[in-house]
Amino acid sequence: MNVKDIPQKEVFRYLGYHNTIPSETIQSVVIDCISELLNHCSMHHTYKIFDCTIQHTKIIIDNYVIIESKNLSKNLNECNQVILFAATLGVQADILLKKYSHIDMSKAVIMQAAAAAVIEEYCDQCQMEIEKTLAKQKLFLRPRFSPGYGDFDLIHQKDFIALLDCPRKIGLTLTNSFLLAPSKSVTAVMGISKTNKHCHIKGCEACTKTNCIFRRGDDVI
Repeated sequence: MNVKDIPQKEVFRYLGYHNTIPSETIQSVVIDCISELLNHCSMHHTYKIFDCTIQHTKIIIDNYVIIESKNLSKNLNECNQVILFAATLGVQADILLKKYSHIDMSKAVIMQAAAAAVIEEYCDQCQMEIEKTLAKQKLFLRPRFSPGYGDFDLIHQKDFIALLDCPRKIGLTLTNSFLLAPSKSVTAVMGISKTNKHCHIKGCEACTKTNCIFRRGDDVI
């Protein structure tokens, strides 16, 4: 990836700019932060396909993980397989965030937003590659859906970490409060379907938290 691949409007959204355009100074710092992240971070991802069964609002993955979620069951309707996915920017992103929190708090805030945009774009690109692979088998991918979206409990992060062997494969672990470490990381489930249903890649369109201050909308620049 390069700087042009990262939508600056996504960074602005994370910074709280919705109907206004940030100053040229802020825009310049955003570009600097994106560049620094891309130059220093070592991005990694992993994924695996599992069988799944949908029983009303209950999703059973690999006859092992049981998830109770109305939102996710709707997302996976008519799917009998899912992809569990994990990606991370690595510890370098956390090192940069810690560095600027000590020497330049304003830049640290922008770096946080830039890192969020970079990991999302990386996930999007990984997802598109997976879609290309599935297309050869005449299969289609459903939206990326992460623990914490809607009623999909964050506790299921532990299932993703275990089933994907994330600590060994990509250096991704979990805190006692089910937060990912390194912090700029993502886990998600994506349904595999034989029918091509309209699929938003981005997470906001799949999430029911309409009052989220970071939610994308038509008013976002």
